[in-house]
This record gives sequence, structure tokens and C-alpha cells, in this order.
Amino acid sequence: MAGDSADIDLLVGAARDAGHLVMDYFGEGSRLKHWEKRPGDPVSAADMAADAFLKDTLLNARPDYGWLSEESRAEPGSSGRVFVVDPIDGTRAFIKGRTDFCVSLAIVENGQPIAAVICAPARGEFYTSVSGEGALCNGERLQVSQQTAIAGAKLLGDAGRLGDLRSIGAETIHINSVALRLALTASGQADGLVAVRPKNDWDLAAGHLIVTEAGGRLSSPDGVKLRYDEGSHRQPAPIAAGPALHALLLEHLALRSKESP
Repeated sequence: MAGDSADIDLLVGAARDAGHLVMDYFGEGSRLKHWEKRPGDPVSAADMAADAFLKDTLLNARPDYGWLSEESRAEPGSSGRVFVVDPIDGTRAFIKGRTDFCVSLAIVENGQPIAAVICAPARGEFYTSVSGEGALCNGERLQVSQQTAIAGAKLLGDAGRLGDLRSIGAETIHINSVALRLALTASGQADGLVAVRPKNDWDLAAGHLIVTEAGGRLSSPDGVKLRYDEGSHRQPAPIAAGPALHALLLEHLALRSKESP
């Protein structure tokens, strides 16, 4: 089995090339072919082209690894490792010509991500992480925010659904891509992420590793550590932040849950 160094090198090269590929489509606006897989769930020709490229590149290099992607059929592997891929996370933003999208790649083993890359090509940001080795953006080591209060915290999420946090002094910022929200949390550009809807493995696996390797925490709303590629690929709405703020957010959500009828 290939070592972690070879694996991260493979992910870096594939993500960089996929980033160049999707940028060839970026800004096409109404000329970009796109459709809805389900109501409110868009996909574009760029998603499909990047998915096909990544599948070919990664599985040719590691034919014994499994494959799990938002845009193509899952395939089992024999190595115990699986590529978890979102060729464009933030497709809605991509179609609209906004920069808050990314290519998100992870390798998962025993339910946990062990190598990850998030490439945000329109922003010029390239995040990498290997389990136990920290997290980087453009070669610079990442550290999560040390924010210790909800008041004054910059939280990434749906502002319309986080009114209770805004009412106690948090600032809420909407970015379409969940993977990019996690990368921005890892870098300290935001203090945390509070999702209100379930997500999928491919939304979270890469960002999960990058956040935790930057010193942060990511869990379900009840504090349970997430696991990936284990039957259902649906995950509870994640909470991510530095340790102190993460604990406060979990406490706040627990109190809110008790107060709900």
C-alpha cells in the first residue's frame, strides 16, 4: 500500500489539475450547461468533467482504493482506503460566477480522513493536511481561531437560520461551499461553522481533517465525532470551531434543544 506521503502528493497533483480544469468553465454564466439532479441541487458540465478526470487520475494511480463521489457511482476497493471526492463543492456559487467554491478530496481509512486537499482556485487558496502532520494553506501552517465567546464570533452558516446566535452577539457569514467553510475555519479567517442541515461525506471529510489538524474540533450537534464511508453517507449537521468555542456552541445548542417545545 502506498504511504501517506505518496498519497498526499497524488491528491495535491490531482486537485491542482482539477482546479485548472474547472476554471476553464468558470465565468461562462448562462453558457455553462447545468441542470438539477433534484430540486435545489444543481450540477454542471464542469462538475462532471472534473469528476471524470479525478476518478481516472486517482483510481489509475491507486486501483485498490475505493471511490466515493457526489457525482458518480461508489466503487469498493480492497485496500481499506477510499477516495472521498466532491469535484466542485459550491456548485451554485460556481454557476453564478462567485468564488466560494472548491475541489475537495480526501482519503478515508477506518472511518476517518487521513489525507486531504481543498483547492479553491478562484481564491488562490490551496489547503492540505496529513493526519498527525498539521494543516497548511499555500505552504503556511494553519491554526484555528482562539475565540472564547459566542459574542463577537464570526460564524459561517445560514444567517437566516442562526438568529439565536446573532441575538447573543455572533456575526454570521454565508458561504455556499461547506468544505470551504471548514477550510476558512481551520485558517482562522472565521471562528467557526454552525450548520443547520445534514451534510454528506464528500462535503465534510477533507475539511474535517484540515480543521482538526489545525487544532480545531468538528462534531455532530450532540458532540459525537463523525465517521465516514460507513454505510449511509449522510451526516448530521456539523459544528466546527476551536476547542473553547466548540464547547460553547455545543452547550448553546443543548440548551436551545431543551427549550424547544
